[in-house]
Amino acid sequence: MATPQSTSVLVTVTGPDRPGVSSVLFAALTRHGVELLDVEQVVIRGRLTLGALVSTQHDPEALQEAVEQAMASIGMHAETSVYTEGEDDRRYPTHVVVVTGRPITARAFGAIAQALADVGANIDSIRRVADYPVTGLELMVSPDPGRGSEHHPPGTLRKRLVDVARTAGVDVAVERAGLSRRSKRLIVFDVDSTLIQGEVIEMLAEYAGAEAEVAAITEAAMRGELDFTESLHRRVETLAGLPASVLDEVAARIELTPGARTTIRTLKRLGFRIGVVSGGFTAVIRRLVDELGLDFMAANELEIVDGRLTGRVVGEIVDRPGKAAALRRFAESFDIPLEQCVAVGDGANDIDMISSAGLGIAFNARPALREVADTALSHPYLDVVLFVLGITRDEVERADAADGVLRRVPIPD
Repeated sequence: MATPQSTSVLVTVTGPDRPGVSSVLFAALTRHGVELLDVEQVVIRGRLTLGALVSTQHDPEALQEAVEQAMASIGMHAETSVYTEGEDDRRYPTHVVVVTGRPITARAFGAIAQALADVGANIDSIRRVADYPVTGLELMVSPDPGRGSEHHPPGTLRKRLVDVARTAGVDVAVERAGLSRRSKRLIVFDVDSTLIQGEVIEMLAEYAGAEAEVAAITEAAMRGELDFTESLHRRVETLAGLPASVLDEVAARIELTPGARTTIRTLKRLGFRIGVVSGGFTAVIRRLVDELGLDFMAANELEIVDGRLTGRVVGEIVDRPGKAAALRRFAESFDIPLEQCVAVGDGANDIDMISSAGLGIAFNARPALREVADTALSHPYLDVVLFVLGITRDEVERADAADGVLRRVPIPD
């Protein structure tokens, strides 16, 4: 006796969200002995969209009628689509695209959607990951075989989206979907203009009356126009003769980047190893490391003789290659592959470190770094890094509320 042929039926229910919608739908489906293949649900501003893909060996038209009547009885609308044998519209996402903006306009999102279509990428699902301090949307995308997207050169998706996002006034992060995205275990931050606001060397230069000179050298180095080691020595020379006590004074003046404490606190909850690798100075940064409870640090050592700065740096210089070497050293010490490491920085001296990590994030960065980073963020909030990692604002705030530290600071328009 031949086995009855199975037919796939997609049921889509829409209407006001209320308790009991799912139970009514699945009671109707149960009476027709269907097999559940897939189900998804989303609620936006109190409006429910519930989709269920089922397989039936009975009359699909009878199933359609039963479902529509059942949902109508509770004021919901149901639509059904029948698929013939062999049809399979399932796609498996290959990339995650996180779009952040303040705000994300319809025009900006439309431009991103068009860019995806242009390279033959299909949006499989969208979810909001943040409403503060920016709006964040996470898109799961997959190639459309019918559009020939599999033949595009590597990096086409990211390049196209970055170009469009820059024009649209939003940021995009593009990552491979799958386990690798959720396997990050170590994160390293640059310090100046990344974890903290401003540049420590410029704060020290104020005491020496050399702020303008040092700022000009710093800017040239961050743009990649000046060798970092040379620039470091030239800037430190301006500090010769200052009392060592200014180091403590500057350390006390440091202001964290907005969202830094939230970011560190959240990553600690997730078991990340967290540290800083800086072209700055241990005497100033050490207090920050202790205050935040970080796991490691690497920075430069200022020479002090008879209680005064000599204008020289001693020991190994943490320069552009030195930052990458420090990342590798710390990853090895914690037995964490570089592929599971994240690096966040803003200047040209972060290029090697950013390139070595499994995920490199350029934070309000110079063009030289933005070009090589996996993603570039242009908003001045460090907690946007969490959204790139797939952590939602709701998850962060639920954990903060449980610990009694939930707080939203008003953001000026």
